[in-house]
Amino acid sequence: MLQPIVAGIVGALTGFASSFAIVIAGLLAVGATPAEAASGLLVLCLGQAGLAIALSAAFRLPLSFAWSTPGAALLVAAEGAVGDYRAAIGAFIVCGLLIVVTGLIRPLGRAMTRIPMPLAGAMLAGILLPLCIAPVTAVVEQPLLAVPVVLVWLLLVRLAPRWAVPAAMLVAAIGIVIQASGAQAGVDGMPTASLAPVLTLTLPTLDPLVIASLGLPLFIVTMAGQNVPGFAVLTTLGYPPAPARAVLVSSGLVTAIGAPLGGFAVNLAALTAALMAGPDAHPDRDRRWIAPVAGGVVYVLLGLSAGAATALVTAAPPVLIIAVAGLALLGAFTTGLVTAFEAPETRLTAAVTLVVVASGVVVAGIGSAFWGLLVGAVVLLVTRARRAAPR
Repeated sequence: MLQPIVAGIVGALTGFASSFAIVIAGLLAVGATPAEAASGLLVLCLGQAGLAIALSAAFRLPLSFAWSTPGAALLVAAEGAVGDYRAAIGAFIVCGLLIVVTGLIRPLGRAMTRIPMPLAGAMLAGILLPLCIAPVTAVVEQPLLAVPVVLVWLLLVRLAPRWAVPAAMLVAAIGIVIQASGAQAGVDGMPTASLAPVLTLTLPTLDPLVIASLGLPLFIVTMAGQNVPGFAVLTTLGYPPAPARAVLVSSGLVTAIGAPLGGFAVNLAALTAALMAGPDAHPDRDRRWIAPVAGGVVYVLLGLSAGAATALVTAAPPVLIIAVAGLALLGAFTTGLVTAFEAPETRLTAAVTLVVVASGVVVAGIGSAFWGLLVGAVVLLVTRARRAAPR
């Protein structure tokens, strides 16, 4: 029993420490108050914990869940394009309902897996590019805080890759606390708000422009960047086909129900799934389901720290938090690039999509992720028609 429990604890700690900062930064970017952002982090922890415990025990499969890290990056990129947090909540609900529908309607689920990978990969890379540039910016703007973070990350990438980002986040946290303790009280110090975990309800509004620029891209990156790879990891490790309908419907419902509390997207884990479902969790494949159950318990406990985590993020220079997130997302950014530019015949399509998404433009109130997909799809259709035309 001990080995899968340890694997679950390590997986939960790694997943939380690697990306909680970008979750908070993303919610703040779309208009949440610090209390609402803390509520979002808490409900995401509780939602993914409940799904991991219930479904892993029910199906005796290592089904680990996580918040959508690419989705959080999308929220950061949407800063300025969403004027009202209530409209963002409406977009989260739409995203959750679309995931439910995808699980209920099999042709739609198959269609999601057939989204041209150059488009999906380029959109993901375009969303992540500004974040992955942030470590460079932080080193220039905040060298005393950022240089130690980058050096620790680089050292552990060589020695212990699994702990590189959590260690970088720890170094950043120490620097933030030292800076805050030396600042004048009430000016630049740590926030004095309550650190107790509190769920904050926000009533949604449905804004078609925000749904188009945030809700639909959030659904696509969550499916293409998290759920589809999550299923693929389980298949690669030799498990029977995962219960796709149960996974998608339940995670979509948790997303839709948790959205008014700030939970923007819960999905099958991709980044930590290999740790909890692989040989490191247990030599016996039939006992590895214990790992995500243990990880779920740890996530409940980690959720209780949401207030403190939010206080830490809001006390930090924004560029430093985005820099740590950029280090955490370099792997996903690389995967997006490889996927986007793997096939020579679609590289132009991928390049156009990436450039439009990374531009951050807002046209008619709709953000760049939507326009990047639309323009990329047009370029793909035109170039395919050209290749298919008789000579």
